[in-house]
Amino acid sequence: MAQVRLVDLGKTYDGASANTIKGLDLEVADGEFLVLVGPSGCGKSTTLRMIAGLEEPTAGEIWISDRRVDGLEPRERDIAMVFQNYALYPHMTVAQNMSFGLRLAKVPKAEIRQRVETAAETLGLRDYLNRHPKALSGGQRQRVAMGRAIVREPGVFLFDEPLSNLDAQLRGQMRTEIRRLHDRLSATTVYVTHDQVEAMTLADRVVVLKDGRIEQQGSPQELYDRPATRFVAGFLGSPQMNMLSGEVRQGALDLGGGSQLALSADRAAPLEGRKLDVGIRPEAFRLAAPEVAVIHGRAEMVELLGATSLVHFVHAGQACTALLEPSEAPRAGQPLHLGLSPDRISLFDADSGRAV
Repeated sequence: MAQVRLVDLGKTYDGASANTIKGLDLEVADGEFLVLVGPSGCGKSTTLRMIAGLEEPTAGEIWISDRRVDGLEPRERDIAMVFQNYALYPHMTVAQNMSFGLRLAKVPKAEIRQRVETAAETLGLRDYLNRHPKALSGGQRQRVAMGRAIVREPGVFLFDEPLSNLDAQLRGQMRTEIRRLHDRLSATTVYVTHDQVEAMTLADRVVVLKDGRIEQQGSPQELYDRPATRFVAGFLGSPQMNMLSGEVRQGALDLGGGSQLALSADRAAPLEGRKLDVGIRPEAFRLAAPEVAVIHGRAEMVELLGATSLVHFVHAGQACTALLEPSEAPRAGQPLHLGLSPDRISLFDADSGRAV
């Protein structure tokens, strides 16, 4: 396959600061599944389009394997792209859509037939090769778009929010198919999404972008467990991480509302008197007896999610949620007493938002 390397990559639009890339340095290893994730306007799709050759960078370099490709036409870059809107030709059959690029490249007919049949078998499309896109479901159309990319046998696959037009159940199924396909092909893949669930479930490595810069990168579990900034902590995770105001006083973390959490001396000493934001994942809470609980409140609303219940409550004027077993969850209006382990919290400087 191929490697992708971005060197001090920049993109600026005249008269606009949104979607501006600012000195991006990034390497994608051969066979890696890398996901670019972030809120709208952070520059993730612009970055992907620059790799593809659909946008021209205003600074920096783009390398695919040992070739510098910025300045080359898209067809010269050894990439294939899967778009959000499928981009299928409505007057062509599935087979014709999948083979279109190969026919333009004047690949021999026998080889085209073999590549299309192999891709169709991989994607479960063999029975649909003679149908037109209007006769297919959204998931089937997305498989055709993926098949069109596969038959080209590119060095790099690029995905631009390919599942955003599908319903929730189908998105889950397609996530599984995309990951299975990647594992089978060992393909170098750059995947863009605003959906942090997609990022966490698909990626070998996640790159979180904010305002055109890399906020943090690492394995999905690393980013979830050890977010480097308050932004990453709040962006990754569903339900979202709770964020409380806190301050270390005499070796304990004061969470407001009379709640204190004891910290180890080596953790507390450098933070004494410092204003902090305290990140707590909803699943980090546990029910506790009132005399040993850290958080005391009242359940305002309880959402039954099947295997878990999401309990909404207010602590020191701040809205919070806790994930509990349905059998343990209180009813709305009942008292709530929650325990918390110090090793299950993330601490951020209140001013800079950086982890401490």
